[in-house]
Amino acid sequence: MTQAKERAKQPPYAILRGGYKYKETLGMRRVTTYCMDIVETEEILYVLIRADGEGGNIRRINWKDEDLDVFGSFTWPVQMIQDSEGKLYVSDEGKHCVYVLKDDGEKGFVPIGPTADAQESSTKTIEIGEYGSGEGQLDSPSGICFDDNEDLYVVDTGNNRIQKFDKNGNYLSTIGSKTGDNTLDMPWGIAINHKGEILVSDWRNNRICVFDKSGEFTRSFGEIHISLGLEVKQLDGPAGISIDDDGDIYVADRNNNRVVIYDREEKYVTQIIGDATLSQIGKTYIMSSPRVLRLREMANREQWRLLRAPASVRTYGKLIYIPDFGCHRLQVYEKESYPLSKDEIFEEPNHPTLYNV
Repeated sequence: MTQAKERAKQPPYAILRGGYKYKETLGMRRVTTYCMDIVETEEILYVLIRADGEGGNIRRINWKDEDLDVFGSFTWPVQMIQDSEGKLYVSDEGKHCVYVLKDDGEKGFVPIGPTADAQESSTKTIEIGEYGSGEGQLDSPSGICFDDNEDLYVVDTGNNRIQKFDKNGNYLSTIGSKTGDNTLDMPWGIAINHKGEILVSDWRNNRICVFDKSGEFTRSFGEIHISLGLEVKQLDGPAGISIDDDGDIYVADRNNNRVVIYDREEKYVTQIIGDATLSQIGKTYIMSSPRVLRLREMANREQWRLLRAPASVRTYGKLIYIPDFGCHRLQVYEKESYPLSKDEIFEEPNHPTLYNV
């Protein structure tokens, strides 16, 4: 049974933040190799993985950390999302298109389309886009997302723009200017907030650009100010973006090996750098090999827990999934927060002052 991520909700007036608790590590090398993205369903986690070089698949695992199977065949897959009908959409920068696969209820996800073969390993399917720079054409697409109407937004990275399609792959419009301060330079991730605003990570400009519903640039953010004497690195290669039910914005800051969190007012909140423990499937593998046990004991233990080049981040309810690309695993966190009404919290002062409470 599928459980497509709901569209952006109206966030509460304010929240009480409790923190971001590390929950679990899932997967390991040879199973979730070079994991790029994840889709959560009620029973299954679909993990988009890459090969050492060209190639990629979708791996099915569960919360018991069991390797169920693998399907699909891609060149350089980047991101994966699911629509309300349960279809999976996968952007492939190597094939310059977005693939669509559907669950038939028995064999699992199989290709769809007039030329599709009913085989799990086939990628003969609907292909949205083709190589080029014209309308409806793509060059190395990366981030993908849906709006409330389930129109598909594709980050057309090589052409430095965003293209909008309907679910059947028909071109609708283009977002992004070729001149001015709002020019994108290797955009990557994309998400849409509860206002319908389109947030795009601008990789080479190290910022997050915001466009209104009509596709007009309105502002950018991402700078992290020094607070309480704590200096934090600025964005360096922002990639995937996700927005949770509180309106908080999560950015996979790939070159800094972390996920950065902003509130819905686009102010810096905190960062996640990694707290991984050994996954269940990893433990089973390591315990079966005396040689691997010894090598692990000799390794740098401090590095085990840290994120390494995360390309995406996904939020489902209170859960935060971080595909830990360089460590071939998923790090899962749980957010603790409590909604507040306008009557439960003091109005925000015009001149903020820090009090001890």
